[in-house]
Amino acid sequence: MSRLSYVGLVMLGVVLFDGALVQADRQPAKTPATAQSDAERGRAVFNGKGVCYYCHGVDGNKDQQPQLAADTAALIAQLNPPPTDLRNRTALRLTTDKARAKVIREGHPGTGMFPDTTMTSQELRDTLAYLALLRSESSAKRK
Repeated sequence: MSRLSYVGLVMLGVVLFDGALVQADRQPAKTPATAQSDAERGRAVFNGKGVCYYCHGVDGNKDQQPQLAADTAALIAQLNPPPTDLRNRTALRLTTDKARAKVIREGHPGTGMFPDTTMTSQELRDTLAYLALLRSESSAKRK
């Protein structure tokens, strides 16, 4: 990765997570997906606190980008590889909730996916439930 790309990604991280406080009690979930997860709450995290929608689009629709500051939108547009289309099952490489939780918590090396250390374990479970809903909607549309 070129130095300019790295600086751009670091700047994007600062823009996305500016002011976010990492709290000691927010640990990764040991079991990411449980019966107590709630996809609708996950949707709210995805489209809000988790800022997932910045890169993956509102409700995971890559063609529905939120209104962002021009510099933030420009940085996202330059990501290489581009953010994954979460509604396209054939584009998804992570096959388990454990792997998805790890990428959300730790980031995805070689991409613009930054670690999210601000989500509580419950919010992570809810977000994973929402991602499962997006995948199931994708499958239903393909039939």
